[in-house]
Amino acid sequence: MKPVNIYALTRICDPLKLERLERQMSKRNRYLKIKEWEIEGLRAFCDQLNQVMETAPELDFYYSFVMPKLGKEFDLLRINDDQVINIELKSGNVTDDAILKQLLQNRYYLATLGKNMYSYTYVSENDRLVRLSNGGRLIETSWEDFSKILSRQTDCYDGNIEELFKEDKYLISPLTDPGRFLRQEYFLTSQQKDIRRQILKNIRQEQEKPSGHVLVQGFTGLPGTGKTILLYDIAMQLSISERICVFHFGSHAKELEQLDERLKRVDFYYCEKTQKIETSKQYAAILVDEGHRITQTALTDILALAAEWKAPVIFSYDKEDAIAKEEREHTGADLIEGLSGYQKYKLTNRIRLNSELSSFIGCVMGARDRGHRKEYPSVSLVYASNDEETWKLLQKFRKEEYIYIWDNTIRQPAETTETAGREPQNRIETAEATCREFEKVVMLLDDTFYYDGNGNLRTKTGENEKTEEYKVRRLFHGLSRAKKNIALVIRENEPVFDMLLSILQHEKEK
Repeated sequence: MKPVNIYALTRICDPLKLERLERQMSKRNRYLKIKEWEIEGLRAFCDQLNQVMETAPELDFYYSFVMPKLGKEFDLLRINDDQVINIELKSGNVTDDAILKQLLQNRYYLATLGKNMYSYTYVSENDRLVRLSNGGRLIETSWEDFSKILSRQTDCYDGNIEELFKEDKYLISPLTDPGRFLRQEYFLTSQQKDIRRQILKNIRQEQEKPSGHVLVQGFTGLPGTGKTILLYDIAMQLSISERICVFHFGSHAKELEQLDERLKRVDFYYCEKTQKIETSKQYAAILVDEGHRITQTALTDILALAAEWKAPVIFSYDKEDAIAKEEREHTGADLIEGLSGYQKYKLTNRIRLNSELSSFIGCVMGARDRGHRKEYPSVSLVYASNDEETWKLLQKFRKEEYIYIWDNTIRQPAETTETAGREPQNRIETAEATCREFEKVVMLLDDTFYYDGNGNLRTKTGENEKTEEYKVRRLFHGLSRAKKNIALVIRENEPVFDMLLSILQHEKEK
């Protein structure tokens, strides 16, 4: 999105023509719906500025910019190497408290740019201009003073503003970047904030008027919707005044040890499937991470502790509806959602995973009756006829900085003589990849995968073979670790290769 000349824009009176011109100027990929009062407020702002500043008609601003993923909107922005000027436009009927709250929030979000900030609000109804002081107070200001600030801001950025707001600056994982999490250098989406607010409200109400029952609530969503950061943010909020615990059913990552060490009022417990859930301490709240991996025995143990301590329980778990039911028989989600009185919240906005990769993974899991995109430029697909070809193709991707997430139930290609001792180290087993995220991911599918009559991805198992976690499920969670690119190596399985190729080439199943 590019900056627009708001003086030229507001010379247009017809709303539809104004929207068309705005899109042409800003190069945004959709028409911006601009309300009549917004047009009038923007025009009044331009006219007032034009009275005190000769060069006002030459100024360009980013208009109605929305931060990617977060949905945070700014009315007007001007940015150069060391300054950010933000102006919010109001028609009237707004309190000082509301103005102050918005400007403080804007300052918080814009701090990711690392520049000096000047924050203003213009109320067109009474021609009022106020600014936010360094001390966080509202101060009446004049148009003359405002014009001086604008005049001193030269060589302004005029490129695509999304390039300045890369998501990795403010959307993080506490396990991938524990340092920034502990310094609270992250943002939650509005949806995450709403869920957090409701969960904490329910806990307060239960404390004030105990019901006599264990308060059990939680949230779910597809991988990449921000469940982990939300759960750990809630943990930090609760631990301000009380000691709490987190039962983690994923891999025992070093990053978790760092969080365990630094968060003094939060104790982490790493749970194995066959391990009895026990603690030597009592806690005010219980949080469960990777709840889709929980067993009935572990769930019973946790609920018993919650009843003994009169502690609320909060679950975070993956939504796995994309996987065929036969490939996810053993899932904690059904156990959790079957609890009496359970309060469920759902995260729907993908944060880590972009819409392209999300669509592709959904199509891989169920190739029939899925809405295929026209293109998947971030996905690579190759075929190998034997172990040697498999090895060479995996090496190719790993040298291109893909992380190879490997399934220990799939036969791995042997190291060749000429590559011995020179193997790239960027590989991780599926169980160790839980809760992690990577820029690029490559995975291997062997000849045990197939598509059933309903178009669902399945795997062949022997008559006596039983497994608590199926290959398709591990593939789903492994691919969901990717942020930007996915590669699939298909070994000796032409039917699956053909199906995936048809997905990439937007061919509907006949």
